[in-house]
Amino acid sequence: MRTLISNGTVVTAAGSYPADVLVDGELIAQVGANLAGSVGVDDTIDASDKYVIPGGIDVHTHMKLPFGGTFAKDDFETGTRAAAFGGTTSIVDFAVQSRGKTLREGLDAWHALAEGNAVLDYGFHMIMSDVNDESLKEMDQLVEEGIPDFKLFTAYPGVFYSDDAAIFRAMQQTTKNGGLILMHAENGPAIDIVAAQLVAEGNTDPYYHGVARYPVFEGEATNRVIRLAEAAGAPVYIVHLSVIDALNAVRDARDRGTAAFAETCPQYLFLSLEDMGDGFNGAKFVCSPPLREKDPNWAELWTGLRKNDLQVVSTDHCPFDFHGQKELGRGDFRKIPNGLPGVEDRLDLLHDGGVVGGHISKERWVEIVSTEPARLFGMYPRKGAIAVGSDADIVVYDPARKRTISASSHHMAVDYSCYEGRSVQGASDVVMSRGSVVVRDGQFTGTKGAGRFIKRGTADYARMA
Repeated sequence: MRTLISNGTVVTAAGSYPADVLVDGELIAQVGANLAGSVGVDDTIDASDKYVIPGGIDVHTHMKLPFGGTFAKDDFETGTRAAAFGGTTSIVDFAVQSRGKTLREGLDAWHALAEGNAVLDYGFHMIMSDVNDESLKEMDQLVEEGIPDFKLFTAYPGVFYSDDAAIFRAMQQTTKNGGLILMHAENGPAIDIVAAQLVAEGNTDPYYHGVARYPVFEGEATNRVIRLAEAAGAPVYIVHLSVIDALNAVRDARDRGTAAFAETCPQYLFLSLEDMGDGFNGAKFVCSPPLREKDPNWAELWTGLRKNDLQVVSTDHCPFDFHGQKELGRGDFRKIPNGLPGVEDRLDLLHDGGVVGGHISKERWVEIVSTEPARLFGMYPRKGAIAVGSDADIVVYDPARKRTISASSHHMAVDYSCYEGRSVQGASDVVMSRGSVVVRDGQFTGTKGAGRFIKRGTADYARMA
């Protein structure tokens, strides 16, 4: 199958220019002017007045994640289909090592969930719940298998929490095997004390989930894990950074020359603590770290994205229905399943709020949603590029089209939207995954099970520090 995308503006992290793109099979075969005469073209897509961009890469999703006695609503079929509608063509999900189990058991379980179900290509990070001699050895094998990243937590005591010694040992191991430690950085034991005090005082509404998780708890933990990484001589990546306290810790580290990287998420750029204040309706917005006060955090996070203090915007997509799942926390905010839906809306929110809003250029938009995720997580230039030889993961994007975000029209398997009623400018018209059109003019044309596991390499972190 040969497809010609003609008359568009190719937008990459390096620049924008008018060009045609010829796709041959699963790969990009040519990028250049006046390719309309190419021999043997089976399909032509007119991209006049449209952007032609590399497909989005969401390196932080949680399909079917167990949390608080229930499971995230999206599985690998529904979640990747929704991602495709939003212009994302690859995800990296988190396989979970349960307490007392091996990394291998957790990884095998996630392979079983994804294989034969995913619409799009997918990779895995590995959540480590137990750091011991055996799991440290397993890390080396997983790196060889294309799972070079390991997530640890300073939050959730009794579930995922790791102490400093465990974190440091895992970081030391990555200096040997080339892997990367991802950190959920909040001071979980301190948060639990404050949360218990609030509930004892009768403050049980979802709003107090945000109150309990002080900004300083995220800032302190971020600084601490960065310092541990410096001591180990290892790179570190901070997931879902939400607040100035943590951003400044990353800025300071990068100014010292530390290989410290960080992502933020759309919810921290477009939602705030105020959204959690509408009685129990605020449960729709419960995630960790929590939503923060709009001022001055939103502006500082946009500045961080513009100046490369933050390298990536991912979603932390982890959807739970308001009815029947979030409601588990009525009367005690600590029991509300943590997580928000977002995999479908990321590109459009960032185009509207970032590019149209004047915070970032369209090239930087492509960089933070596609190219830099590919670079940092061992997929570039196979993914994240419009270049000869790259996978034909391509989005024809209309920067002028407007749509309204709503649960009534989204494709995520969850009963509400965090952005209900928000109008955004910019939308995906055609989405290709390895040369096959999976979404065209609002219709799904992909295939369950067509997604393949992405065996990722280690990245040259020092070069990007």
